[in-house]
Amino acid sequence: MRMKEDHILNGQLKPGYNWQISTENQFISGYTIHQTTNDTTTLKTHMESLKESLGKMPDTLVADAGYGSLENYEYLENNDVEAFVKYSYFHKEQTTKWKTDPYRTENLQYYEDYDYYICPMGQQMPFIKEQIRITDNGYKQINRLYQAQNCYDCPMKETCNKGKGNRRIEINHSLNRYKSIIRERLSSERGRKYRSQRPVDVEAVFGIIKGNKSYRRFLLRGLEKVEIEAGLLALSHKLSKIAVRN
Repeated sequence: MRMKEDHILNGQLKPGYNWQISTENQFISGYTIHQTTNDTTTLKTHMESLKESLGKMPDTLVADAGYGSLENYEYLENNDVEAFVKYSYFHKEQTTKWKTDPYRTENLQYYEDYDYYICPMGQQMPFIKEQIRITDNGYKQINRLYQAQNCYDCPMKETCNKGKGNRRIEINHSLNRYKSIIRERLSSERGRKYRSQRPVDVEAVFGIIKGNKSYRRFLLRGLEKVEIEAGLLALSHKLSKIAVRN
């Protein structure tokens, strides 16, 4: 994977592991080691590990946009975990530029009863077919495709549709439903509190281990050994926190 610390500045790929932690008040309550660069695919395994060690799932989960996906939202809902997990473009969609852009798919008017969208010129964009996508975890997503009927003579075509043919949009209604729920939660008073608390709670732990303790790379190799090494680091961090509090 590509490392944040790239001293040669050449973007070289180097052997590494993705260390996931759960924290509360800067105490590490659980950790897992993954051989993937994508945080999104680590959440389910990490939560199952947390459940095994703690005996239950946490009531609430706060995480950044790296974990926001339909698969994860559905998993958390099925396990009765209240998710305060951002999704991509959460902050951008709060801007006036985003909200007032009539060409954005998110701003197109949708008529659920008739299952079609309306383009900026008032043309119907009916449903044409479903498209199935399989994630790296084997999760099946069903997206619905909608297409305008005649974009060729539209005066807005160059701005609205970059493609050669009629404009086509891909919609996942299940994901949009979860986004609506998450958006409301994150915009609430609790959500704003959790959002401001998360970096202080989680990022500070990595900062203490990497900055204060100067521990910037694993010394061992192999998944099993690295898991033990990470466990010892988590334990030493917890003991140091207890010592400071006492």
